[in-house]
Amino acid sequence: MEIRFRRSLAALNIAGTVIAMGFAVAGMADPSLLADGSGGAPFYALVYGARAIPLGAATIALFALGRWSALVPMLAVAGVVQAADALIGLRYGQPGMIFGGGSLAAVHLLSAWWIRRGLPSAWTVRTA
Repeated sequence: MEIRFRRSLAALNIAGTVIAMGFAVAGMADPSLLADGSGGAPFYALVYGARAIPLGAATIALFALGRWSALVPMLAVAGVVQAADALIGLRYGQPGMIFGGGSLAAVHLLSAWWIRRGLPSAWTVRTA
């Protein structure tokens, strides 16, 4: 992949990941930001944070290290998680979750596909 494109891809994914991690931290600090004030809000805010922060940190670390082949499964998992968030948002009428999760799911999944497309195949025979 072209260096400029890799940097743009990394910047887009990292920005979305940082935003998701920021919502997790904000929700842990004030669970009412993530829920309608139900008694379970603090529990769900902590569960969200326990997932979003390590997943986001690992994704950012792989971009920083330039570990493109390791990013493919990481971005695929992150994309599926964000798609699930969007579906949950759809079920409960939360536009922020629908738009945010859906957008980031698309970014992560398309990035995983694009990176994978540009990697040499493990089955390719290399000649000197």
